[in-house]
Amino acid sequence: MGLFERLRSGLRKTREAFLSPLEETLKTRKGLDRDLLYELEELLILADVGPELAEEIVRNLAERYTDSLTPTGLEAALEEEVFSILEGAERAIVPPREKPCVFLIVGVNGSGKTTTAAKLAHKFKSQGKSVLLAAADTFRAAAIDQLVELGERVGVEVISHRPGADPGAVVHDALEHAQKRGYDFLLVDTAGRLQTKVPLMAELAKIRRVVEKLAGRPPDERILVIDATVGQNALSQARLFHEAVGLTGLVITKLDGTAKGGAVLPIWRELGVPILWIGVGEGMEDLLEFRARDFARALVRR
Repeated sequence: MGLFERLRSGLRKTREAFLSPLEETLKTRKGLDRDLLYELEELLILADVGPELAEEIVRNLAERYTDSLTPTGLEAALEEEVFSILEGAERAIVPPREKPCVFLIVGVNGSGKTTTAAKLAHKFKSQGKSVLLAAADTFRAAAIDQLVELGERVGVEVISHRPGADPGAVVHDALEHAQKRGYDFLLVDTAGRLQTKVPLMAELAKIRRVVEKLAGRPPDERILVIDATVGQNALSQARLFHEAVGLTGLVITKLDGTAKGGAVLPIWRELGVPILWIGVGEGMEDLLEFRARDFARALVRR
């Protein structure tokens, strides 16, 4: 299955929940009348696009498309609206001249953070890069074991300490090791911090300072992993993580398991933090680079 087909498959639940009712409605109408626009707005809100963006999209459609629309025509019009909102949301990773490129991977419990770290390690390794993983989630022994197991699965070295150890010490040792061995990437898996627990957010800031001291710069990428099934509720998480570490990018996971794929739009509009990758399945190959045009097409086109 090609990259775009995997993306389409991952967004199937959102697309079908959104398009199927519209398709039935369009069969009985010749154009964009008031009832159809109202139904469209409701469906956008159900897809977790949010009231404000749903209203904006419907208003634009009403202004730009006065002629009759077929189901295919409406899909094309919606694709353009979604793309216009997401345009600029994508960004390529540009590693620094001095190795390693340090990723600080953060997020709440259950967001898929540890699995994402392993998927990124697999992705970079498949590109011929050397990758080191750091198990800085020392609060749970299971988290360390999970990362070690995933590291073995993808053939990547993992630096870990005993459960309960200082996460900053883990990062210190991992970064020193990465510098001495000339690793291209160091991916730091942090604890699944609840955004309301201030001391844990302070721990993230401490890890950032450890990297700054050793590398002479903050972590090159501060990546927040967001569970798509949470939808727009992730916005409050993201704001607080942004304050703590200064986010440089987002990974949105579990899009294949929800009909709330539309939440990607308000997350980008609200935060202005680039979306780097999206997760559309459990396999190591199911972490895809975010492309605004491909996402818009896969979201609204059958």
